[in-house]
Amino acid sequence: MTKRFWLSTLVIFVLAMATDFLLHGLILHGDYALLPNLMRTEADSQHYFGWMLLAHVLIAGAFVWIYQRGKEDKPFLSQGLRFGLAVALLMVVPGYLIYYVVQPLPGLLVAKQVGFDLVRMLILGVVVAWMNK
Repeated sequence: MTKRFWLSTLVIFVLAMATDFLLHGLILHGDYALLPNLMRTEADSQHYFGWMLLAHVLIAGAFVWIYQRGKEDKPFLSQGLRFGLAVALLMVVPGYLIYYVVQPLPGLLVAKQVGFDLVRMLILGVVVAWMNK
């Protein structure tokens, strides 16, 4: 693991945490508040914050690791968008669709989650590609 790997992982970790908070903690907060039987309260969630940090460390490390091994000698922007889309189609979209099947989530909320997280993955993809040109 190189210095570039660790620096990229740190940046993706911070960006993933920040965009996750922006999306789920702010933008979709009102939607989640309407589902008190499905979502933890904010106070209860704080007890599990360490797991959130671990999840984002794993996301960042795997994101950078996979990107670095699959990058090609092509412009970083198109590679980053392609990579972000691939990750979204592999994990984000199916994950929310599965949650929709097993939990009584409103369809509009799932559509918002998919749309916003798709954009989020595209941004992360472009950043990791830019850092690893």
